[in-house]
Amino acid sequence: MNIKDKLASCLKEGEKGGRHKGLKRIKPSEDLIHGHIKKAIHNFNAMDFFYNSGYSDWSVSAAFYSLYHCLLALISKKGFESRNQSCTFALIESMIENKEIELTRGELKEIFDKDITEDLMHSDKILDLREKMQYSIKTSLEDKEFQLLSERTKVLFDKIRKEVERAI
Repeated sequence: MNIKDKLASCLKEGEKGGRHKGLKRIKPSEDLIHGHIKKAIHNFNAMDFFYNSGYSDWSVSAAFYSLYHCLLALISKKGFESRNQSCTFALIESMIENKEIELTRGELKEIFDKDITEDLMHSDKILDLREKMQYSIKTSLEDKEFQLLSERTKVLFDKIRKEVERAI
């Protein structure tokens, strides 16, 4: 499904009312935007907390959701609410294509890649790392894995947050 069709499907799902599973048009709200940024910072800080507490497998989920909440802040500024990750990423990809944001498609694929062609166990994409840690029996990251995750998350976090601040 191309991006345009995906967005149409997501918007249709969001129009159903009640508990939607797509994209819903909303009035942009500074409180909501800042709330997502606050949650992103909370999750970003949780990466180190989990790592230092011996639960580094959860650091990967915290990294992913830190970036995801930054993206939710970005789409909130555009007047959307999302309850579906693939819809969120389709909207962000559309924003990239339309040159509304300076995030690149490659950077988005660091977080989410809908065209997964590589071996999950050997991928270093944040979403793939999250899935690998969440669904495997592995309970910890090696120090080198954590450092790489932390550095990559910080770079993407800062770039997306600047996009949100630029958009505000």
